[in-house]
Amino acid sequence: MVAKTLVHLTTYIIFICHVAASSVEDFTIRQVTDTDTDDVLPNLLGTHTESKFRVFISDYGKSYSTREEYVHRLGIFARNVLKAAEHQILDPTAVHGVTQFSDLTEEEFKRMYTGIADVGGGRGGVVGAEAPMVEVEGLPKDFDWREKGGVTEVKNQGACGSCWAFSTTGAAEGAHFVSTGKLLSLSEQQLVDCDQGCDPRDKKACDDGCGGGLMTNAYEYLMGAGGLEEERSYPYTGKRGHCKFDPEKIAVKVVNFTNIPLDENQITANLVRHGPLAVGINAVFMQTYIGGVSCPLICSKRKVNHGVLLVGYGSKGFSLLRLSNKPYWIIKNSWGKKWGDDGYYKLCRGYNMCGINSMVSAVATQVSS
Repeated sequence: MVAKTLVHLTTYIIFICHVAASSVEDFTIRQVTDTDTDDVLPNLLGTHTESKFRVFISDYGKSYSTREEYVHRLGIFARNVLKAAEHQILDPTAVHGVTQFSDLTEEEFKRMYTGIADVGGGRGGVVGAEAPMVEVEGLPKDFDWREKGGVTEVKNQGACGSCWAFSTTGAAEGAHFVSTGKLLSLSEQQLVDCDQGCDPRDKKACDDGCGGGLMTNAYEYLMGAGGLEEERSYPYTGKRGHCKFDPEKIAVKVVNFTNIPLDENQITANLVRHGPLAVGINAVFMQTYIGGVSCPLICSKRKVNHGVLLVGYGSKGFSLLRLSNKPYWIIKNSWGKKWGDDGYYKLCRGYNMCGINSMVSAVATQVSS
């Protein structure tokens, strides 16, 4: 992994220098993002970027139905290569580059692959009780629920803004494991199809399938519905359908949930003592993330738009560029194993980075009788 990361990092350091030194190429790449004409494409773009685009198409199995769509996506790709270079400068402890999202605009990426409902930039789901303060002394320097068997395999939400559902099931899966020692993969599709709950503080912030939602809304739904089915009995389809929830097939009941205090030490203590936590995060740097510990120089703490699962933390995340160590969070994402660090995101710990502390919750479960 280190060798692979070094190759990526070297490639993009070279690219950054190339962009800085070549104002003509920078200009032509930016120009092509605003044109769909075949005649100007070869002259403006050059063969290098298009060859990288063809590799991208092959690596991620992309296809475009028309020449116009191909040219349009090529322009977006060129712009996103520049964005990755900019992210590399702003986030030098991580590695940024071409990902499966490199042919998407920022708006498309947010709409299809994030999905936290907008609650006016504040903390959503305050209906839940505040978790009591937990003792923070004596916590381990490194901790990972994966090593204890408390985390299911990385899942893939597809082009559906259902991250909130995956964050919810991840927290429920972890809580069930902590209380029973058994790990079950629970159904996100049940939430996508059946949950239409709204935040009591903001009636516009409702769970809406692929249109987004909130983990706290989902807990309220589950407490009312009785619980969650397993993935195998209610499998994921990546689109909203008719609710097929069967109370007879409930595997895990959600009986309570709490909001974790806005303090990373409290988040750490609750993670260790109570299991994986559902968290919201600003995903702006995740579109181009490949690996390493992400610690952006600038990342809004208020624009939380993506639901993920906090599963652990490390004390020393080695940085190739700064040649230093940073403590980091271990975050399970829902974009498949080909994204990031085998489906995971490492985010520096101790700075409330990208709003990691602003929307954190835990659930209590019991086995369905």
